[in-house]
Amino acid sequence: MKRLNRIPKTVLVGLLSLSSVVALSACSQPPAPEENVSQQPTAEAPEVASSPMTGDESAADTASPDAAASGTIVELASTYGSFNTLTKAVQAAGLTETLSGEGPFTVFAPTDEAFAALPAGALEELLKPENKEQLAKVLKYHVVSGEVTSSQITPGEVETVAGTPVTVQVDSSSNAVKVNDATVTQADIKASNGVIHVVDKVILPPES
Repeated sequence: MKRLNRIPKTVLVGLLSLSSVVALSACSQPPAPEENVSQQPTAEAPEVASSPMTGDESAADTASPDAAASGTIVELASTYGSFNTLTKAVQAAGLTETLSGEGPFTVFAPTDEAFAALPAGALEELLKPENKEQLAKVLKYHVVSGEVTSSQITPGEVETVAGTPVTVQVDSSSNAVKVNDATVTQADIKASNGVIHVVDKVILPPES
């Protein structure tokens, strides 16, 4: 109000007259379709669109099967923090090229903890160059030809690449899957040349 008091009366009168003319002109114009504006999508609407990854979620936690399938079994195993020992064993056994091939393969992959649970000195012994053939046989005992997802797993004996079958058990109430005495803790990690199922134990061939 203080600012208005400083404006000369003549200017105020002129402004009031001008505002009256504008008001009359506005009344003579058809009303603007303001209601339509409220019906238009707001700028926030695109944020509602769903996305496989939001916020701080990592690719490893939320990767879809199609996204994960961009790498081979060996490549995926080497990027997962829980397969360091398996990756090292695959390299020592000379199976990197095989498991990077076209496949497809189904791999029951033991975690680092599973390898650590082997009897003392067993892993170190298997990793020795002179035991390369035996290590390869142990690892092949975790591999099945063809891609078998969790929905396709059925109870019974399944032939492995090692030439010796494993026994698969499926709990009818919980759908928990066991391969010999190992339990599948995570299923269906899709790779470009097959699928990985994580197991909590190293599956040893009968003669090992």
